[in-house]
Amino acid sequence: MPQMAPINWLILFLFFFMMLYLIMNFMYFMFIKNIKMKKNLKIQLKNYNKFI
Repeated sequence: MPQMAPINWLILFLFFFMMLYLIMNFMYFMFIKNIKMKKNLKIQLKNYNKFI
């Protein structure tokens, strides 16, 4: 196997971490934010009903 230049490893490393970062952000916004929004909506509805 031919030796890879250090710059190639650097590019692969950065690319991998950028992909990981993007995937983590996507997962956070898709799942955690939606779950929190649903919980907040339920709490708001309950409080609103109490005030009525």
